[in-house]
Amino acid sequence: MYKTYTMELAGRTLSVDIGRVAGQANGAAFMHYGETVVLSTATASEKPREGIDFFPLSVEYQEKLYAVGKIPGGFIKRESKPSENAVLTCRVIDRPMRPLFPKDYRNDVTLENLVMCVDQDCSPELTAMLGSALATAISDIPHDGPTASTMVGLVDGQLVFNPSSEERTRSDMSLTVASTRDKVIMIEAGANEVEESIVIDGIYKAHEINRQIIEFFDKIVAECGKPKHDYERCDTPEELYDDIVGFITPEAMEEAVFTDVKQVREENIREIKEKLEERYQEEHEDWLPLIDEAVYKFQKKTVRKMILKDHKRPDGRELTQIRPLAAEIDILPKTHGSGMFTRGQTQVLTVTTLAALAEIQRLDGIDENETSKRYMHHYNFPSYSVGETRPSRGPGRREIGHGALAERALIPVLPSTEEFPYAIRTVSEIMESNGSTSQGSICASTLSLMAAGVPIKRMVAGISVGLVTGEADDDYTILTDIQGLEDFFGDMDFKVAGTEKGITAIQMDIKIHGLTREIVEKAIYQTKEAREYILKNIMMPCISEPRKEVGKYAPKIDQIKIDPTKIGDVVGQRGKTINALIDLYNVKIDIDDDGFVSVCGTDSASIAAAIKAIKVIVTEFKKGQVFEGKVVSIKEFGAFVEFAPGKEGMVPVSHIAKERIKHVEDVLTLGDKVRVVCLGKDKMGRFSFSMRECPKRSVPKDE
Repeated sequence: MYKTYTMELAGRTLSVDIGRVAGQANGAAFMHYGETVVLSTATASEKPREGIDFFPLSVEYQEKLYAVGKIPGGFIKRESKPSENAVLTCRVIDRPMRPLFPKDYRNDVTLENLVMCVDQDCSPELTAMLGSALATAISDIPHDGPTASTMVGLVDGQLVFNPSSEERTRSDMSLTVASTRDKVIMIEAGANEVEESIVIDGIYKAHEINRQIIEFFDKIVAECGKPKHDYERCDTPEELYDDIVGFITPEAMEEAVFTDVKQVREENIREIKEKLEERYQEEHEDWLPLIDEAVYKFQKKTVRKMILKDHKRPDGRELTQIRPLAAEIDILPKTHGSGMFTRGQTQVLTVTTLAALAEIQRLDGIDENETSKRYMHHYNFPSYSVGETRPSRGPGRREIGHGALAERALIPVLPSTEEFPYAIRTVSEIMESNGSTSQGSICASTLSLMAAGVPIKRMVAGISVGLVTGEADDDYTILTDIQGLEDFFGDMDFKVAGTEKGITAIQMDIKIHGLTREIVEKAIYQTKEAREYILKNIMMPCISEPRKEVGKYAPKIDQIKIDPTKIGDVVGQRGKTINALIDLYNVKIDIDDDGFVSVCGTDSASIAAAIKAIKVIVTEFKKGQVFEGKVVSIKEFGAFVEFAPGKEGMVPVSHIAKERIKHVEDVLTLGDKVRVVCLGKDKMGRFSFSMRECPKRSVPKDE
């Protein structure tokens, strides 16, 4: 027998089957939200993994295309590597769950989510977040949960919770909030320049809904939950730690970490470790493998004490001070656009590439609203950027996540396809990293897009703030522009991007059990102040507005609107007409269902000629219209002239020349270029044309 629990959530039914499937997992929740079905499981290894100093958590989110009645495309008819959406969902599930596991837990844990059926109005991503939280809560795996999550939209100025598919297409905000019983633990957002106060209101209204969900989960845990199992604790021996502190001294450790140059700090720590290895080589050889973890703990306590109690940052900055900033454009002369943004030892070079709309990315996923991407942002984090060496194996989850965050931040300011009919790709190459490269990539991408001539609505900048907390909720320090050390040893990485008008993206990662409202509000407004400083003082002096035209190496695109009923005329039978235009004028042509025709090429004259030919193809012949064309066929009774691929008209022999001629060949040969005027319809309803009555040119021929 299994048990089913239900509650009403945002106007739809959330139900959970416990004990129905996956009975051998440590915890399993068969989640139903509307008609969306997700199986969430939590499993843990019996013993800790040896030789590691971190908690080995894996989060999986598997999108099965049978969930939406589709067979995977391509030759291999089964799902392969996770989609970008699946990777991002794994990250958003991981972030609120990870801080609530014991810090010294070393058993492998896997949270797996299998999307089995999708109701487009009930997000499978949200269902998986709830399922992972519940499966872990009822399992015997130690975890200080449960958590709950709610999505928030902004439709016609009103907050909407867990919006439907139709509401998501009209929403000016996509906000996801995860909470514990008392505090917010994770925030992820994309927004169309939404004011800070509206975002904060959405966060805390979602938090109230999350508390109701947790009450529902508590009931399930009380009836079905397993006792949490014991585990082998992994902590630095007190005797070793006390000896290190006494031998090195807090003053010496503070001096070692108190520098604004990462390499100097790392060299200082390396020397400390060498001294400790010499000290324990003979008498405490068993302590040698524990030195790294003990020194890390000593550094962490030193940095946190300096910031929280002394208000001193490792590089000597004030709490709200940003590191030295610089902005440049046109670093790479032959790319379509390039921009570089530097903040201290964080440096990002972004390159923009423009292409025809045919180059948009096609998506084969489970969201019916997401079938293509016109704007693509890719982020690369090579090992040399942090002074390390490792082989490149393609983008990992972190790189995909950072790229998606920057993409989300910039989409609200991009021009529409009608305004700018290009596919756009930006690639951020991390040159050097010491804190918040994702926000640096947003700034660099803005510079690069403007340099490429993309008419963005407003400039976007991003900044990150950190946090160090004490024992009480009101004992904390917020830091603007955190560097790597402050991120490693601090409690929060709160990234906010936006324009002078409002927020476009948020991503909040924390290592503690949640934030108070006071901290969230201060963090958001502190990033606003820093963002406005970067925009006005660093980025605008570099390039104040997008260039009026794309660069000389970028493809040129012109666009016209035709009657959608004429699309078939332009395409032709089996694509014959459009392919002839492409070959003749050496261009690319894209047509959408609304009748927008984009012509892309490198030569403006060829583009203009192709546009002219398309206009001819879709034009209804009228008496008096003048056309230029080529003789493609000669008959006894006249000549056929092609005005554009697939568009021909007949000139009777009597209308070829002023004087009477016996044979068409006396005047015309195949391939001749001629000008003709439409005479209207003949007695049989066919259009006829005349060379004889065609008016003379009103402009010189070479114009």
